[in-house]
Amino acid sequence: MPLSISFELSDRDLEHFTQALNAARATAGHKSADEIIAAASTLLLEADKIEVPDFIAQRLDRLDALIAMVRDDGWHLPEEDKQRVLSALVYFADPKDVIPDHVPVLGYFDDAIAIEMCVKELTHEIAAYDEFCDFRQGEAERRGLDPAKVGRADWLEARRDELVDRMHRRRNRDLGGGYGDSSGYARKGYTSSYRPGMLRVR
Repeated sequence: MPLSISFELSDRDLEHFTQALNAARATAGHKSADEIIAAASTLLLEADKIEVPDFIAQRLDRLDALIAMVRDDGWHLPEEDKQRVLSALVYFADPKDVIPDHVPVLGYFDDAIAIEMCVKELTHEIAAYDEFCDFRQGEAERRGLDPAKVGRADWLEARRDELVDRMHRRRNRDLGGGYGDSSGYARKGYTSSYRPGMLRVR
């Protein structure tokens, strides 16, 4: 029988995690893009070995999307946007966890909150990437192609550029927006379209 528990982080709580994020960025800010991605990927791989609560799994799925969008040859983020995503991911390159990951059930709770904050910061990037993955999936199937083998295909270029331009316009118009249709949590469940992610399908 499921149990629904809702809680709200106060400004003081958020400040605590904001300080942790900023400290991580100061500590791990010198790391290369490959090191940052490797550290975030390690978190996913370790979490994927165990059963985590659904609310944590949902946020790990969004972390998987953030990692995928900077590695996806088809998406090919402009450098400025890539740096925005890496700046969010750098928290996971800092070995100091608020709650050690090996603690059962709660070990990834602080990571889930950090992911939530990253998602809020990158709502438009995530929404654009999700839409791009949907487009690639549909077009690849229509053309009889494996979406996993589609790189920078010509038919992706125009759609990608259109989505990136729209992402920039929405971000400029709505800096700091909360969760909504353009957020990474507007979708129900996990992503179904191909992305070069790491999580197993549950």
